[in-house]
Amino acid sequence: MTPRVIFLGGLGRSGTTLLERLLGELPGVAPLGEVVHLWERGVLAGEPCGCGRAFRVCPFWREVGERAFGGWTPVLAGRVMALRRRVDRTRRLGRAHADLPEYVLAYRLLYQAAADVSGAGLVIDSSKHASLAYCLLEGGLDPHIVQVVREPRAVAHSWGKTVERPENGRPMTRWGPVRTAVHWTAQNLALELLARRGARVTRVRYEDLVAAPGDTLAMLTGELGLPPSRLPFLHGTTAHLTTAHTASGNPMRFGVGSIELSRDDGWRRGLPRGRQSLVAALTWPLRARYGYGSPA
Repeated sequence: MTPRVIFLGGLGRSGTTLLERLLGELPGVAPLGEVVHLWERGVLAGEPCGCGRAFRVCPFWREVGERAFGGWTPVLAGRVMALRRRVDRTRRLGRAHADLPEYVLAYRLLYQAAADVSGAGLVIDSSKHASLAYCLLEGGLDPHIVQVVREPRAVAHSWGKTVERPENGRPMTRWGPVRTAVHWTAQNLALELLARRGARVTRVRYEDLVAAPGDTLAMLTGELGLPPSRLPFLHGTTAHLTTAHTASGNPMRFGVGSIELSRDDGWRRGLPRGRQSLVAALTWPLRARYGYGSPA
């Protein structure tokens, strides 16, 4: 029996990693990171797991690979990546493809093995891309999609920063405001489309999560059908995070210990006024739909 899957969707820099880390502290929940990048960054490149060990030697992922595929191999990773290039594309939403069953089978086997190894009844995949969520749905899985949204001007400001990857010291990808605005709109529209097609989609705003994490998580546990929890890892806006076996994601996946949740409004000063106006115009009216109607 395939475990229950929570799929965190949205554009990067919107708070999906933070939400995954918080949900991952709940009993019976196993956070896996951005599984869509596991094949390249974990299997082929050997980047570290969230626990700090290299993917290839992490006991958790080594056992997952053995159970799911008889071990991780470059051939397996290359095959899944090739399938992704043919099947897993936003432009293919709503279109069938002969390779879809094989592609989804790799995720089904991985989710099941991760649940078995962790002893969890629910796994989290924070891959973000609406196209992968669509593939999973069309392939017979039934993930509960959590759409994570954030003020698009804050997202644009974040994408413009220079951030080093802790895995190798290389800078993470940077986007300009136009590209960020277009992708923010495309990803969120695609997730809305999935909801209209009958997928289970629950929306969470980053701003609400950091302002009232306890209330937001209580709402989510109810929506996801999880048993009520006292959230002992959360004290007001301070969260205590333990080690998580996340295969890929932003640098926050390595954080352990107490972290203070606070809203980052640095975009108001750091993003030039002209770029703020440009992003605001390009993301209207979705921005207003999600409660970001103020022009400044």
